[in-house]
Amino acid sequence: MSEDIAMNRPELIQVVDNVARDKAIEREEVFMIMEQAIQKAGRSKYGQEKDIRASIDRKTGEIRLARYLEVVDDTGIIEDENTQIYLKNAIKKQKELAVGEFLIDPLPPIDFGRISSQMAKQVIVQRVREAERARQYEEYKSRAGEIVNGQVKRVEFGNVVVDLGRAEAILRRDELIPREHFKTGDRVRAYILDVREELRGPQIFLSRTCPEFMGMLFSQEVPEIYDGIIDIKGVARDPGSRAKIAVISKDNSIDPVGACVGMRGSRVQAVVNELQGEKIDIIQWNDDPATFVVNALAPAEVSKVVLDEDSGRIEVVVPDDQLSLAIGRRGQNVRLASQLTGWVIDILTEDQESARRQEEFHTRSQNFIESLDVDEVIAHLLVTEGFTSIEEVAFVPNEELISIEGFDEEIAAELKARSQAYLDEERTKLNEKLSKLDISDDLKNAQINYLDINLIIRLGENGVKTLDDLADLASDELLEIINSDKISLDHANEIIMKAREHWFEEEEEHNSEIPKKD
Repeated sequence: MSEDIAMNRPELIQVVDNVARDKAIEREEVFMIMEQAIQKAGRSKYGQEKDIRASIDRKTGEIRLARYLEVVDDTGIIEDENTQIYLKNAIKKQKELAVGEFLIDPLPPIDFGRISSQMAKQVIVQRVREAERARQYEEYKSRAGEIVNGQVKRVEFGNVVVDLGRAEAILRRDELIPREHFKTGDRVRAYILDVREELRGPQIFLSRTCPEFMGMLFSQEVPEIYDGIIDIKGVARDPGSRAKIAVISKDNSIDPVGACVGMRGSRVQAVVNELQGEKIDIIQWNDDPATFVVNALAPAEVSKVVLDEDSGRIEVVVPDDQLSLAIGRRGQNVRLASQLTGWVIDILTEDQESARRQEEFHTRSQNFIESLDVDEVIAHLLVTEGFTSIEEVAFVPNEELISIEGFDEEIAAELKARSQAYLDEERTKLNEKLSKLDISDDLKNAQINYLDINLIIRLGENGVKTLDDLADLASDELLEIINSDKISLDHANEIIMKAREHWFEEEEEHNSEIPKKD
């Protein structure tokens, strides 16, 4: 065949440069996409079964089209006549060829004369879009957790489409601050919440309501946070209304709260302005839960704090005139404090706490009077010294009882004897009750935390009489049956999972007995 027939198409160089610049794709990648498009068109014209290849000169824009034939030894077998040729036939066209090389047979290029630059763009637009999507995903998948600035491109059903320059992102309606409205052309700053690859391409999801957005804003406004001198330990937000942020300084000479507030409040005010006037309480973090909760309830004053680590609750006592401030409008202050600290916070006034304490004092005293057959003086002394149950009196060392003012060895010994007799009598009654309920031995003898004889009886009274019955329960069902403030949801989950252990053991034994196939 004649010499290579080439097309001089300098306008294609311009097309490549424009696409590479507009779509932020590498110039070489655009050339490769165009070559593949031309190659596809060549195969459509000369035959799909043929090995047709196209190339574009990177400097002149010349398009070359050729058919490639693999050279096969004359003694071999041609498997595909469309892509292979014997050596003896190949050297007739090109003398210096060897087995395994390719005979390049130039073809007349496809007539692109009537195709404008705009149409050339349309030919490659699909592949360019795919390359652009891949580039966007690679660029932004590692940027989740950053703040970006963009311009509102359009608003669709309350969702805001943001132009980030090299990509588009979506700011969904539920990620917008309440009463916040954007229109086309507005500048917007938001947090990259997630980047996902979907069928329609990579989707970049933004947020202005997540706690992390506020944390990143403070990091931008407060150099000490950016430099790692001050740490943000937690953020709780009621977007557009109020927020609390807990900070701690690694340098004792730097006040973390003061640094975040800034000179005359300049730093915190910059964040407030970005968040549409959201009021921000800056809290000093403390590893002592009680102190941290007190700080988190600011600006309310706290008189007393009582922690219950088992249930994850903390009781806070405030002066009567501080109650509304501690709770906040519609419970906002205590709710945010609870989110920030991770504790369930119960707030009582001093009067409420005093009344409850008196009620508890009376109830415990009455219990000692009736159970131990003692007078009010002794009962009151026991309660005053911190005794809350008969078990504590029965098993406390004698020295502790004798140390109570007015008690001697004889009184201490008598109190312990009466306590142990009472417990023995109660245990006998419970065992009789247990036997009448026909509860299985596996449940009665189960070694499970929080599951004592009283709870087992309550389970039996509600039809739960075997370990399997207990294992079948859901956590909320167990809590409903037990009906005790001493058992939390976590405790209920622990009880049920422990009750199910024998299922897993039986399954393992069953699997081990199944003979393996050779």
